[in-house]
Amino acid sequence: MQVLYNKGRFPSDIAFVNKPAARAHPLPPPPEAFRLRDAAWHQASIDQALRHWDGRSDLWVFGYGSLIWRPEFDHLEARRARIHGYHRALCLWSRINRGTPEHPGLVFGLDLGGSCAGTAYRIAGAQVPGILDALWQREMPSGAYIPRWLNCHTAAGPVSGLVFTMDRRDEGYVTGLSTEQIVAIVRQGHGRYGPCTEYVLQTADTLEAVGITDHRLRVIARSLRSSL
Repeated sequence: MQVLYNKGRFPSDIAFVNKPAARAHPLPPPPEAFRLRDAAWHQASIDQALRHWDGRSDLWVFGYGSLIWRPEFDHLEARRARIHGYHRALCLWSRINRGTPEHPGLVFGLDLGGSCAGTAYRIAGAQVPGILDALWQREMPSGAYIPRWLNCHTAAGPVSGLVFTMDRRDEGYVTGLSTEQIVAIVRQGHGRYGPCTEYVLQTADTLEAVGITDHRLRVIARSLRSSL
C-alpha cells in the first residue's frame, strides 16, 4: 500500500485546486503512517489562514460536525448557514479523536460536490488567536483538512467563514465505503474524545433537532442504532 505523507505543506485556500486527489484507499493506512503535527506546524498553518486578516475584525467559523453540538469556544453569534461545493461525509480515518492508529474510526470531512448546511459562528476579533490555536489542536492534529474561506449563506445574508475542507490528497482520506463498512468501522472506533458511535449519532441527532436533513447520515445512524 502506498502512503502519501505530504511533507512540508501548509493548508491554504488556493493550494491543490487543480491537482488530482490521491487514490482513496478502502482500508486504513498502517499505524506507522500516522503522525501528529507539532505546534510550529499549527502556527504556520494558522498564520497562512489568517494572512488577509487585519488583526481586529471579528471572524466567522463554519461547523458541520461536532462543532455544531460542541463548539467549545466563545462566540458572539451563531447562524444557520449553508455552503456550496462541498458535502458532509464520513471520509477521514480518525486515529486520535475518535479512534487509534491501530483501530481507527471515521470522522466527518467536507468532500467535493453538493452543499452542506451547518452553523456559522462569529468570533470576537480579540479572541481569534486563542480560539484558533485551540481549534487547530482539535481539528488539525494530523493536518488532514484544508482551511478555506468560503461564502456561508445565512438568512441575514452571506458571510465569509473559515471552513475545514477535506484534503483529498491526504493519506487519511477514504471514500466509496458502503453503509455496512461505515457502521463496522464506526462501532470499533474509540479515541481521546470518546466512542466514534457517540460522535456520529450525536451529530445525526443534532442535525435532525435543528431541522437539517442529511439523508445519508440518517441511514447510517439508523443502521448504527439497530446494531447496538
